[in-house]
Amino acid sequence: MPRPGEVVAAAPGPATVPGSEAGPVDLNSADQTALDALSGIGPVLAARIVEWREANGRFTSVEELGEVSGIGDALLARLRDQVRV
Repeated sequence: MPRPGEVVAAAPGPATVPGSEAGPVDLNSADQTALDALSGIGPVLAARIVEWREANGRFTSVEELGEVSGIGDALLARLRDQVRV
């Protein structure tokens, strides 16, 4: 227990990856690199997401990710907390 007037150092927080953003990735503004960093998304799916957005316009819901070739129900469920529109 600290004595009166003694400053206590804060415990270190969780480690973060340099350059990583806090919070979900915006599907409508993220580039291929940001999408590739998502769990379960590699460079091929990241490119498909960007291509879908270029062909169809902005995502209006996270569920529209299911329309991207290669993103099924299981992957969509994993991505829901990682992305936003």
